[in-house]
Amino acid sequence: MGDADSGKSVGDFLKRRSGRGSSAETPDSAPTEAGDPDPTEPINVDRPGGPSGVGFMERVRGAKRRAVIPEWVRSVDEFKLAGWGVVDYAWHIASYHAIRTPWYAARLLLQSPRGGARFIGDSLRWMKDAEGDVFRKEAAEKADIDRYLKLSRQRDRRVRWRTVVGVAASIVGLTTALALYVLAPNWLLLTVGAAAGLALGWLGQAADAPVIHRSVEIPKATKLTSDIVLRALGSLGIAAIGQAQAKGEEGFTFTAPITRDGPGWMAEGDLPYGVTVTDVIERRHRLASGLRRPLGCVWPEPVPDEHTGRLRLWVGDQDMSQAEKPKWPLAESGSVDLFKTVKWGTDQRGRWVGITLMYIAGIIGAVPRMGKTFLLRLLLLIAALDVRAEVHTYDLKGTGDLDSVGDRVASRHRAGDEVEDIEYAVADMRELQGELRRRAKVIRSLPRDICPESKVTSELASKKSLGLHPIVVGVDECQIWFEHPKYGTELREICTDLVKRGPATGIVLLLATQRPDKDAIPTAISANASARWCLKVMGQIENDMVLGTGSYKRGVRANMFAWGDKGICYFLGEGADARIVQGTFVDAVAADRIGLRARALRERAGTLAGHALGEQPERKSVTAIDVLSDVLAVVPGEESKVWSETLLARLIELRPAIYGEWTLEQLAAALKPLGIRTGQVWGTTEDGKGVNRRGIKRADILKSIAVRDGSSEAA
Repeated sequence: MGDADSGKSVGDFLKRRSGRGSSAETPDSAPTEAGDPDPTEPINVDRPGGPSGVGFMERVRGAKRRAVIPEWVRSVDEFKLAGWGVVDYAWHIASYHAIRTPWYAARLLLQSPRGGARFIGDSLRWMKDAEGDVFRKEAAEKADIDRYLKLSRQRDRRVRWRTVVGVAASIVGLTTALALYVLAPNWLLLTVGAAAGLALGWLGQAADAPVIHRSVEIPKATKLTSDIVLRALGSLGIAAIGQAQAKGEEGFTFTAPITRDGPGWMAEGDLPYGVTVTDVIERRHRLASGLRRPLGCVWPEPVPDEHTGRLRLWVGDQDMSQAEKPKWPLAESGSVDLFKTVKWGTDQRGRWVGITLMYIAGIIGAVPRMGKTFLLRLLLLIAALDVRAEVHTYDLKGTGDLDSVGDRVASRHRAGDEVEDIEYAVADMRELQGELRRRAKVIRSLPRDICPESKVTSELASKKSLGLHPIVVGVDECQIWFEHPKYGTELREICTDLVKRGPATGIVLLLATQRPDKDAIPTAISANASARWCLKVMGQIENDMVLGTGSYKRGVRANMFAWGDKGICYFLGEGADARIVQGTFVDAVAADRIGLRARALRERAGTLAGHALGEQPERKSVTAIDVLSDVLAVVPGEESKVWSETLLARLIELRPAIYGEWTLEQLAAALKPLGIRTGQVWGTTEDGKGVNRRGIKRADILKSIAVRDGSSEAA
């Protein structure tokens, strides 16, 4: 629509609105004075004349430039992978056919008589112009005399000429054969005879039984074209796309050519106005049907830093779950520096994706049987290959899936959810929280030139005197901890503290659960975990609990994974947007082999300790912290209200080992889930002055205890 049309339509609308207003609201409005604009005149809201959009230079400066050299050429690993693939393919073909060459020759020689007969018969049919018989017969049946005579004369000419050629070729052939037989040496006779026999055998092979078969069955993946993409998008049932295509338009604007991208094709473009990438992702099954490709080959996704209607569609040659994966570099050899990026999985295009395990806390969520435990074990194996790392593993499912790490290298390890297993874990987590406080003091005491960023570095971790080595804690089925009736509150508080303060001090917490909800993963933990792995989940709530609030609405939906997409997840971390990655598959046997190698590395480095050496921690009496009872104990009956700072001082005096490091914020956070909220409380200072400060009411404590115990006696 042009400027004039726009101005006219807006002006008509304003005129009608002005008419309604003057008749309904101000019927006796005063006339406008000279020089004032007439409110009934159309108002053009578009700028008249001038440039219609952003200038050319602005567009040039803001343009997205494509790489001059393709990424696979610039990447050493991808270049090696591509080159090795070509060499391996050529070697396979050569070796396959070389082994079968004697059998090929024997079959061809056996088929040579049939080939000779076929050669003579085809030659005779050619000489008598047999291919024209059908046309002459048709002319005779229709009594088309002119056409029949014309075809007959043409046949006579052909037969005479072809007979001359045939006779001449026979004479030359026989003469040459006799000359070779008389004059040629034996090796030449054998060579020519073998070649002639093989040629006749090739001519005599049956069409349905070829002698030489393909050494590789190449999948018949259809090349992705614009017509195929438009057809598939038109089949989704999205109204805006359907309406555009019904008018003869495309309904999708390509912003880049469709190109080969790894083992698949990449298409990118803009959807119609009002249509988002999320609308397409919701219909991924229908999109795969429209493309006539398996579901695991079709991956629509939004384009980072672009509008929500920019679609990036990658269509693979093979299902991602079935495609051959490159060999994991750490499968057979190598060690790890946890402060550097380590490869752990591949994306849809077969490119490696890395993870830096330090400075993070991680959450893994999925429904059962989708590879959650395998992924956690893979990350723990990576940690085990850094000889400095202290590994703590807890397999609350109790099936022994983490034994390949726990029994080989872990300082603390437990499998099961019995009472003694939970008490073992509580004691360990208390020690880790104390270790966190010690590390914070050590880091604070270091000079700025040694620790400029106030966090553990690889150099500091290597100094045994500082005790700042990495500590990696992996917990499978963590919901058992947090929902425990006796120790759940304390474990939630400790894990929340480790997630918030642990990464800077070199402590990494990895939690895996098959129930990614607010009870299995407390909000305070999920909100501070910087690394997320979300395999298949069932709905929006679970998806956003793992990947962050709003992920589902942005089109990052792990519920779109099929049941066959085991090990495939959305990975959020490493400073990048959510990516689809399939973790390296390491089965129990391979995991045990890697665990043994990690143990040997630690034995040589002298860092093997704890459970891996058969040592058991000193058994301490584990008592669950009952915060409600402690708070009630320090707030006497005659005191209806108490300030938070006074309450904290009393708690520290009651249990200095537990509450000694607590702050007012931690106290408020601990009381909130128990049903006690802090608010303004009137009190008197030591000098007798009355003031309002944050505090709690004793009645709220009694009410919370009554609710917890299911009775009204406390209240």
